[in-house]
Amino acid sequence: MDFGKINIKLDEQLQKNNLSRNKFAQRAEMQRTQLNKYLRNDIALLNIDVLARMCSVLKCDISDILEYIPPDDSGSNNY
Repeated sequence: MDFGKINIKLDEQLQKNNLSRNKFAQRAEMQRTQLNKYLRNDIALLNIDVLARMCSVLKCDISDILEYIPPDDSGSNNY
């Protein structure tokens, strides 16, 4: 069953705040490899501490970073 997905819009926020990846990683106290995984949307489990640091550094809400994309129900059978 498809439940949709979560899209991480971190790159958009970095551009909006005119922050380089290196500067952001330093300010958010993240490893560069960890940051790259978030930027590639390649995260299986979200760490709420990391998300809080991101929001703090970017001065934004969690909804500015995370986006829920509902499943495409066109063509699925609903019982």
